[in-house]
Amino acid sequence: MNEDVDMKDGAGLDDGADLDPQGAAAIMQEAGERARRELRVSHPVTFIAGGVAWLLGYGAIWFSVRGQHPYQGPAPEAAVIQVVLVGFAVAIAASVIGRATSGVGGLSMVQRRISILALAIGIIAVLVLEAAIDHAGASRAVVFGVYQAAAPVLVAGVVYVASSAVRLSWTMLGLGLWLVAVAAGGAFAGPVGVWAVTALAGGLGYLLMAALGPALDRHQ
Repeated sequence: MNEDVDMKDGAGLDDGADLDPQGAAAIMQEAGERARRELRVSHPVTFIAGGVAWLLGYGAIWFSVRGQHPYQGPAPEAAVIQVVLVGFAVAIAASVIGRATSGVGGLSMVQRRISILALAIGIIAVLVLEAAIDHAGASRAVVFGVYQAAAPVLVAGVVYVASSAVRLSWTMLGLGLWLVAVAAGGAFAGPVGVWAVTALAGGLGYLLMAALGPALDRHQ
């Protein structure tokens, strides 16, 4: 009798074990599809937040440097405004994406962490290189004008382009290529003009992707 019970219990355990991987796979697939749908909806929110922060942040710095002769660089209060605005935009993006991807782990989680880490490393490298250029004796117009305005935009654009290949997102690819072009072209506008170019072109690029992104990603 005990053997029969053991056999039945064992069979039940085997059946459960056979079903567990299939059930887990179905749950993960459903969670992944839900996350992709919600991310398509959340893209406009994150891009609008980024666009507004970009326009106002870079715009505040441009307002603080216009008319400087000789060029001295952004006023501290303008830099603080930019940092605060970017912080709000990042917080909004993290909250929206976190809700959309709740319950989704594995490779998707690793991809998001790598993208964030790549952006952080890029910005740190930009700051270190800025200090090195300043130490080498470059003018303030170059260090705290052209370079300080264009380099972070270039890093952000490259990270977006790389992330688009992983996430298969036309929206991120378009925005990344646009930011790379803004950084490269805006640098020719000079230490004052580069802030205005990056404010307008960069911010409007985010807002344009907020409008076009859902349609672009719907066809991926």
